[in-house]
Amino acid sequence: MEIAQAANTGFDWKRLVFMLTGVTLFAVVFFSSAWPDAIDPNGQHFALSKEGKGAIAVFLLAGTWWVFEVVPIGITSLMIGILQVMFLIRPAKVAFKDFMDPSVLFIFASIMIGLVFTKTGLTRRLAYKMLDVVGERTSMIYLGVFVVTAALTHIMAHTAVAATIYPLLLAIYALYGEGDKPTKFGKGLFIGMAYVAGAGSVVTLLGAARGAVAIGFFKEIVNVEVGFFELSYYMFPIGWGMTFLLWGFFMIFMKPEKERIPGLREKARELNAKMGPLTRNEIMAAIIVGTVICIMSLRSFVPALNAVDKTAIILCSSVLFFVFKILDLKDLEDIPWNIILLFAGAMSIGFCLWETGAAKWMAVNWLVMFADANWFVFVMSIAFFVMIMTNFIMNVAAIAISLPVALVIAPYLGVAPEVILYSSLAMAGMPFLLLVGAAPNAIAYDSGQFTTGEFFGWGVPASLLLMVFVGVACYILWPLMGMPVTLPAGG
Repeated sequence: MEIAQAANTGFDWKRLVFMLTGVTLFAVVFFSSAWPDAIDPNGQHFALSKEGKGAIAVFLLAGTWWVFEVVPIGITSLMIGILQVMFLIRPAKVAFKDFMDPSVLFIFASIMIGLVFTKTGLTRRLAYKMLDVVGERTSMIYLGVFVVTAALTHIMAHTAVAATIYPLLLAIYALYGEGDKPTKFGKGLFIGMAYVAGAGSVVTLLGAARGAVAIGFFKEIVNVEVGFFELSYYMFPIGWGMTFLLWGFFMIFMKPEKERIPGLREKARELNAKMGPLTRNEIMAAIIVGTVICIMSLRSFVPALNAVDKTAIILCSSVLFFVFKILDLKDLEDIPWNIILLFAGAMSIGFCLWETGAAKWMAVNWLVMFADANWFVFVMSIAFFVMIMTNFIMNVAAIAISLPVALVIAPYLGVAPEVILYSSLAMAGMPFLLLVGAAPNAIAYDSGQFTTGEFFGWGVPASLLLMVFVGVACYILWPLMGMPVTLPAGG
């Protein structure tokens, strides 16, 4: 008992070191003298203001604290707002307003859908049906989960898909027989769901907002319209190729301890039978969620609906859950606010980097390093930059930061704009390193199966796999599909 108490009161030096590392990085950058301007190929100068340098300083502290989890991830997000205000980087009204950005409320509503699916029993019903189909082999359970997740992101936002699939995974894992303790199967199941949600979301414009934002920039800068089905044509092999490659990745690096779960199919059938017919709450929840998903999906095709922000539409479901008494006050208190705060802070630092000009300064400095490179090296340098940025800030912001700069530099190297657009979209959709890169990452983290450090550790080889696959697509696959990758001589 005394040993246990001593262990609990022992000083955590490792935590202190990483906490001070973040603080030191902030201080060194913030209090350093002015940094030189970034200069693009046209000779245009981009000065880094004191506020921009401060934004980079906050960015470094937050990244360090998030990776090593020196305090709860949501508390690090609060620090992002505090530092902006205390060091006069942005006014409080601006810095903290981003904490309630529509994207954050969209994540809140998505998590509410997941809670409803769990409370009503729809999740367990779906899990038992799925296990009845895929059987007892854990490799097939992995594959079944990944395929269902990827397919759903073609018709609804990947955040909503992750929130819906998450409780289903909890129900599946409960049948693995290891309680709540972390296992390789648990890590592979939840991290894999997060990764694959990103992979599937690149295939259509319905999976995430980043596609529409990128196409908007493309139209404005290149004056070429990219259609819904044209995007899907080029991104389909990327999304599904990565889905199956990730299945192989997790079967190698997180191979389940048990090859099969004996009697699982029979148990799933038995548990499903015990649930009886659909209840009133299950039917109401399915109707509400189904209607909201249909309306959000139709926004891409119906101009009148497109004028209404998707956040307002999905929040209608949250209100209706309480109107029809599917949820009550106790359920509202069960919302994982740590995850909501995480994304609130991510939005704040993203806007901070953008509005202070720090993001543009970083993008120009990075891309001009490759201004005399071979077209393939230049495209991969853009892909790498987007991959890093999208892990620290929301992927929409990463696209907004990097794509315009890349499209301006591309003609000097004879690089076709299409290959830049699609490679950037592929990388922006799959942030495998940090939880803040995408909502599915943070939702998966709530399972308790892995730490932020473990997520980062496995994200490094997964990101390398993505880089290689996108490189193959740029060099071989997309040209075979008819995509121009270089401009005609003299073009």
